[in-house]
Amino acid sequence: MEITHLGHSCVLLEVADQRILVDPGTFSDFTDVHDLTAVLVTHQHPDHVDPARFADLLTANPQARVLLEPETAQVLMGAAGRHTARLEGIPSGTDLELGAVTVSPVGHRHAFIHDYVPRIDNTGLVVRAEGEPTVFHPGDALDADPGHVDVLLVPVNAPWARVGDTVSFVRRIAPARVVPIHDGLLNDTGRAMYLGHIGTHGADGGVEVVDPRGQGATRL
Repeated sequence: MEITHLGHSCVLLEVADQRILVDPGTFSDFTDVHDLTAVLVTHQHPDHVDPARFADLLTANPQARVLLEPETAQVLMGAAGRHTARLEGIPSGTDLELGAVTVSPVGHRHAFIHDYVPRIDNTGLVVRAEGEPTVFHPGDALDADPGHVDVLLVPVNAPWARVGDTVSFVRRIAPARVVPIHDGLLNDTGRAMYLGHIGTHGADGGVEVVDPRGQGATRL
């Protein structure tokens, strides 16, 4: 499996002949991404799916399945334009197959931000293929139970996040490695500080941080 970090929470996963794009949001650069077999979206916030570029992405990838958290599928009906019929809701607890890849949607609600922002639904995504590491993209929540995973894509910084909760999340999931995502609000110095906390305290003796930002496709 290879991962390419395209900014913030957007990643391209290439595994078992599948090219899977997750969370193409406003902070991410996915303009030249083609030949996708699937586009997956964890929730409706614009930093995870950019309505202004959504139809163009689907036009550029006519064979891709479009698999969205169910509330998000409804919200994006207008933004999808002529591609509306391609939108599929992916409720938690229902596995789906992309060739030899299994995607398991897990979790239900976005993390609490504050009393004046309504909570929405959020669906984390567990990606598995035989002989490859199992990867978990949680979207914007730290409470889902993905089962055993080898690689956790860990949100580094957000209005809803506290580093202590992030560290506890990593320790609970207990992956062999973590990949930082949801970092679009950070400068390099602040990002390095967060990664230091996660790497040092995410497990007894530390947890390996694999950072593909700016590295192109990175083998997991």
